[in-house]
Parts: sequence; C-alpha cells; structure tokens
Amino acid sequence: MKTTMDPPITLGLPLDEPIPPDDCGVCQALAHQRAEATERGDLSRVSDCNVEIRNHHQPTRRMKGR
Repeated sequence: MKTTMDPPITLGLPLDEPIPPDDCGVCQALAHQRAEATERGDLSRVSDCNVEIRNHHQPTRRMKGR
C-alpha cells in the first residue's frame, strides 16, 4: 500500500503561436480562424488552430505494418 504522495507535475511554458507561411492558403485560413477565435475568447479553438498550423507542413508518419 502506497502511503506517500506523488511528486508534483512539471509543465513547460506554452509554445509561441506559429507563424503561417505566406504562400500557404490553408495556413493563412487557419490563422484567420485563429484571429476570430481569439476575438471571441475561444481559447480552445485558438489552440486547435495553432496545432493545425504547426502540423500542416510536417511529413506524415506511416503506421507500422502498412
């Protein structure tokens, strides 16, 4: 039986907002959606847009066995 507490969780600093490339319409649209979400105070959508912008130009990973 455990009688001690777990150590505290350590969180890193939040990432800066990604800057979308000027030549990518998808990223520019996401940046526009992010700005609108910021105005509405919808921080969840802001975070979603940031993730999508960051990942948009990343190479896709292949699943093992495929």
